[in-house]
Amino acid sequence: MIASAAMVVMFFFVVSRVLGLAREMVIAAQFGAGAELDAYLAAFRVPDLLFQLVAGGALGSAFIPTFAGYWARRDQQGAWLLFSRVLNLVTVALVGIAGLAALFALPLVRQIIAPGFSPEQQMLTAGLMRWMLLSTILFGASGLIMGALNARQHFVLPAAAPVFYNLAIIASAWLLAPRFGINGLAIGVVAGALAHLLVQLPGLWRVGARYTPSFDWNDVGVREVARLMGPRVLGLFFVQMHFLVNTILASGLVAGSLSWLNYAWLLMLLPQGIFAQSLATATFPTMAAQVASGELEGLRHTLNRTLRLTLFLIIPSVVALMVLGEPLVAALFERRAFDAESTLRVTYALRLYAVGLTAHAVLEILVRAFYALHNTMTPVAVGVLAMALNITLSIAWVGWLGYGGLALANSVATIAEVLLLVWLLRRQLQGFGEMQIVGAGARQLLAAAVAGGVIWLWLHWNSAVSGPPAGGARAWLVAIGGLGSGALVYLTAAFALRSDEVKQAWELVVGRLTSRR
Repeated sequence: MIASAAMVVMFFFVVSRVLGLAREMVIAAQFGAGAELDAYLAAFRVPDLLFQLVAGGALGSAFIPTFAGYWARRDQQGAWLLFSRVLNLVTVALVGIAGLAALFALPLVRQIIAPGFSPEQQMLTAGLMRWMLLSTILFGASGLIMGALNARQHFVLPAAAPVFYNLAIIASAWLLAPRFGINGLAIGVVAGALAHLLVQLPGLWRVGARYTPSFDWNDVGVREVARLMGPRVLGLFFVQMHFLVNTILASGLVAGSLSWLNYAWLLMLLPQGIFAQSLATATFPTMAAQVASGELEGLRHTLNRTLRLTLFLIIPSVVALMVLGEPLVAALFERRAFDAESTLRVTYALRLYAVGLTAHAVLEILVRAFYALHNTMTPVAVGVLAMALNITLSIAWVGWLGYGGLALANSVATIAEVLLLVWLLRRQLQGFGEMQIVGAGARQLLAAAVAGGVIWLWLHWNSAVSGPPAGGARAWLVAIGGLGSGALVYLTAAFALRSDEVKQAWELVVGRLTSRR
């Protein structure tokens, strides 16, 4: 059932995101937001690009429907043979490409990734990149294992893997960074990737996996994965181009710009990861199975129900980040090397990113619906257009709004992408209850607006009594009080407006949400 899977995934997503925040809090305390951390973030660009294109989201979205198709035909042997061949081919490809990237790391940094950095920063970035390329190879195998386990409706270990990844980086920040500086974080990234892989291996045994040392790229299943993967690779390439353009543009701004954007981006992704990604991860295998069985009406119902619940959880998150952004940033990050000026800088970017948070959340669901329908070309083509718009707006607005222009460009482009995808998916499915979703969203927006007003009054009262919040216990009190009062008012208002999603969310909490029709 989607409910039990979603709750398992959501639980570990919450744990992972909390640990991710703890990771960033430790990093902020150690390094603040400056040139050294900018180099660390820029060093991620090529390793992350390789992972996404070869073994990340592109491979998973193509592999799971193909793998599920073998199981629908009761061909277990063929399914595990496909898994083995894809795993072997991906690993070999990543080793070769990562080796070349390591060899040319410094020219890549100087000419493409961070031309605005100082020569010392560029050297540091290249050295960090070489370390992180090792993690890309490990994540390649780990990502495919995650896809296989999810396709077999096994969510615990794949959802737990990011927890161990974050724990490794936290440990490296505490234990290695004081001695090795920013290089200690790079070592932690590699150790975390290894932990991400190892924790999932027992899951393969539990689902009866069978490994074969075969490299046959002419296999029908391998070709189908490659066919589905091709358009998605193109789309992800343009997504990664957005991050690369951000890095290039931010490298020419004041030191710390890339770090401020990164803190804001990660904080914006917190509700998106906890709610939207967990629901999308748990729903995708169900939608793929419904398509494989010809149950398109079931797919429409699953999509409608998931989108309404996603909006119910995300819309109040947007309001909270908009109104409560500054005390949240102060409570989480403002200590030691991270000062009050950094809090204001991060809050500025956070509010502009939050404009597009709802679109980011809905996008997670829509894209997986297209993948379940074996239609990878449509979301990729739309994604390419959106990224072109994103890059264009980033270049146009960076001179006007500084690094904030990069955040706003991302939000506007993502909103445009979602609107176009909704229109196209409606045509392909001949509707999926869009007006019901719009009505639910309107009720949730009204409830969130009331909650936002209460949070604003809470902030205004605190400011009048004690002055603007700073870091430490005061910021935590203001943030927690605002979140608690806002959540209570939102649920009360949603209940008063007779929002069906209140009951749906409660059923999800107690594990009784089913895909009943």
